[in-house]
Amino acid sequence: MPEVDTLDALEVRLAELQRTGDGEAFMQALFKGYYRPLGNVIYRVVQDRAVAEDLLQDVFMRVWHNRETLVITTTYKAYLYRAAMNAALRHAERRKRQVGWDEASFVEPARDTTAEQLDAQDAEQLVAVALEALPPQCRAVFLMSRQEGLSYQQIAEALDVAPKTVENQMGKALRIMRDKLSGFLSGLHSWLL
Repeated sequence: MPEVDTLDALEVRLAELQRTGDGEAFMQALFKGYYRPLGNVIYRVVQDRAVAEDLLQDVFMRVWHNRETLVITTTYKAYLYRAAMNAALRHAERRKRQVGWDEASFVEPARDTTAEQLDAQDAEQLVAVALEALPPQCRAVFLMSRQEGLSYQQIAEALDVAPKTVENQMGKALRIMRDKLSGFLSGLHSWLL
């Protein structure tokens, strides 16, 4: 992702390229500046690299087809993050509706011993299961905050929601994560004391 100093320069360059109608250079600059971070955001929601790439390609194709009439009211970054997040959330919702009970995966009960729970793979699996339990928008907010390092304000701009909504979604995510990981965390706490 571009550095903070170059991010403003990229925004200015993109606006200029769009204004002058140089579609090829405009798309090349968008692609170089945002392909990887947007791909990571989508992947964190859909959990499938091929699907994430397809969705990201669709986002860039929509921008390409609408480049002459595209009106950006915030920043290109916020617009693209929102478009990518919408694509990922729509896909997650469609996938959720398609999964039948016979295809649903059930989580194995937590192991009894603290030593087993401390195994790194088990911890990662428990966190992955807890993340999977989050609603798509809640998971997206959590991951944008914790993994992307975005502030609540930046997340709000990217998702085109109020900062208070981001705060509420983050609180909900933390409650769900705490509930899902409570057995592991209490076992870890007892073991450490």
